[in-house]
Amino acid sequence: MAGILFIISAPSGSGKSTLVAQLRTLVEGLEFSVSYTTRASRGSEENGREYYFTDRPTFERMVANDEFLEWADVFGNYYGTARTALGHARAGGRDLLLDIDVQGAVQVMGKLPEAVSIFIVPPSPEVLERRLRNRSEAEGVTDKVVLERRLHQAREEVKMVWDYKYALVNDVLDQAVSELRAIVLYERGARDGVTALAESCRTDARSPRLMAALKSFGVTG
Repeated sequence: MAGILFIISAPSGSGKSTLVAQLRTLVEGLEFSVSYTTRASRGSEENGREYYFTDRPTFERMVANDEFLEWADVFGNYYGTARTALGHARAGGRDLLLDIDVQGAVQVMGKLPEAVSIFIVPPSPEVLERRLRNRSEAEGVTDKVVLERRLHQAREEVKMVWDYKYALVNDVLDQAVSELRAIVLYERGARDGVTALAESCRTDARSPRLMAALKSFGVTG
């Protein structure tokens, strides 16, 4: 069944990009949607691979022309998913994977309620802070105000977990990847070997592991 839209969201520093990259090596028929952004490229990033890098006037013109399925202003930079992405995936007989933040996910879920939404939860605020600190240092960002702003944003985003169909805790990478793979295969109709694992990740299942991680962020069911 091609044409399924998978939405994956997580606070910055949750390891989402690593999970998505591993998922794509394990599951065929997934097309990754490359977002547009006005932020500058980092390190070895290439235009058209990680993002389509563009300027603010061009991005705002695309917004005015209703060319985005979703878009958001994140820490002063625009990010958006072109409407053409889903049609392109379906035409090729593939499912579409959207790696987007909570703001964008809410927009897409409102327009396409059939989308399969997945939230990646950090194991604890302490682990998230360590990951964010390491990431900030790697990016050459040492401003404590920036780090605190990212941590505050993360805490607010975790509160949105109940709007998602699935949630998994990224504490052990191999397990998180297995859960993500199980969800994708289950939503495609597979049952053998993935049903229990996928269903344990449903937010309405409220697994002990998920609830423990959420409790550490002050989020309750």
